[in-house]
Amino acid sequence: MAAAPDPITASLSIMRRMPPNKIEQNLSGLLNLVPEQTDELLQRVDQPLEEATCAESGRTFLLCDYNRDGDSYRSPWTNKYQPDLDDGFKPSPELRAMEEEANTLYDAYREMYYSGGTSSVYLWDQEGGFAGCFLIKKAVQGNEFVKEGCWDSIHVVEVQDMGGSATYKLTSTLLLTMAVNKEEVGESNLSGAMTRQVEKKLPVTATKTHTANIGNMIEDTENSMRTNMDHLYIQKTRQIVNSIRNLGSAPNQKAAFVQSLNAAVTKHGTTRKVDVEPSCALILMSEQAALARNRKSLVPLG
Repeated sequence: MAAAPDPITASLSIMRRMPPNKIEQNLSGLLNLVPEQTDELLQRVDQPLEEATCAESGRTFLLCDYNRDGDSYRSPWTNKYQPDLDDGFKPSPELRAMEEEANTLYDAYREMYYSGGTSSVYLWDQEGGFAGCFLIKKAVQGNEFVKEGCWDSIHVVEVQDMGGSATYKLTSTLLLTMAVNKEEVGESNLSGAMTRQVEKKLPVTATKTHTANIGNMIEDTENSMRTNMDHLYIQKTRQIVNSIRNLGSAPNQKAAFVQSLNAAVTKHGTTRKVDVEPSCALILMSEQAALARNRKSLVPLG
């Protein structure tokens, strides 16, 4: 009897086949089926980011599993939990200073590349180094071309500090959702998700700090993923849709198609073997059958 599949592997396989714009709904259904795997699935499945407003600073920050402790979320601007949590997890003072610097730089990066949206950076200590999560969310509503859309980028990095150099393992995930409802194209939805991993060993100096190294890796990886998503998903979809539509030059397209079809049929007709021998055999068999019937009908003379 075959062994039962691992529930985490099976759940992740199902999530990869579900529509990206319904991640939360599908994940909720899986959690109802395997409630004992809730914590593991919440860590393994990337969901669209949610926003909250810091009560003290008034600035918006993003919610994720990396700044959550129980039902409270830590603000990167004040390092305080909402709702209040006295014993909530916080980074060390040295790492907190790096986190503040990273939030300032990443906020400028977001404004330059996205011209809006929300960004947040969260760092935490771990053995032999530290880890961090760099988040950006940009939502669009009532745009000229997109009725409603959202871009979520999630970058999780693990850093192993080796004194003078460090190994950076970056896992980047992009979630894209675009809903279009226009008279010209009707109602449609384009959603996609992409994940990439990059690992590098880089020197750490006074000028090439951890923040600079991580920032360069995120910028390069995100640019590459954005280009791949545009060419592999959006442009390919556009090519397929345009190939099945009747555009203004439809008569020319039809004439060219008919011409190419006629050429293919003619070529096939000139190269295929003519079924002469089978036809002759059938004629011969018919003649033999007729002779046999005639013989049976003859009555011998007495």
